[in-house]
Amino acid sequence: MSELKKGDLAPAINALDENGESITLDEYRGKKVVLYFYPRDNTPGCTAEACDLRDNYAQFIKQGFEVIGVSADNEKSHQNFKSKYQLPFRLISDPDKKVLQDYGAWGEKKNYGKTYMGIIRKTFIINEEGYVEKIIEKVKPGEHSKQIFDELSH
Repeated sequence: MSELKKGDLAPAINALDENGESITLDEYRGKKVVLYFYPRDNTPGCTAEACDLRDNYAQFIKQGFEVIGVSADNEKSHQNFKSKYQLPFRLISDPDKKVLQDYGAWGEKKNYGKTYMGIIRKTFIINEEGYVEKIIEKVKPGEHSKQIFDELSH
């Protein structure tokens, strides 16, 4: 699949959230969506990112956005993560990595000279009609909300 670009129709999502409930992108038509991909629940960077988004959630809602997180963690892990940090937004469980692959968030990574396949931290801003408005590739976990708001002001 070719890499998603600004202006592309966001790939359909048909997955389960932390409660095992079906979640689709279509149910968010008419709203703007911050769809963020992160490697793993309860890791330092992912926790910093989720808590930063949580702390700024009211501002996202005020601007007409819904926030949705995606990782390959299972529903139980997502439930624990969401509960532990009082996250107000839904988390998609993607153990088959279909959503991750559709959005180009699964790929080759390098760490300490080793190359491996893993989740690439990135965020998509999707408009009310379901099109990709912005893509943030170099996510700063502890200040991700500021990054998103800065991107939106351009």
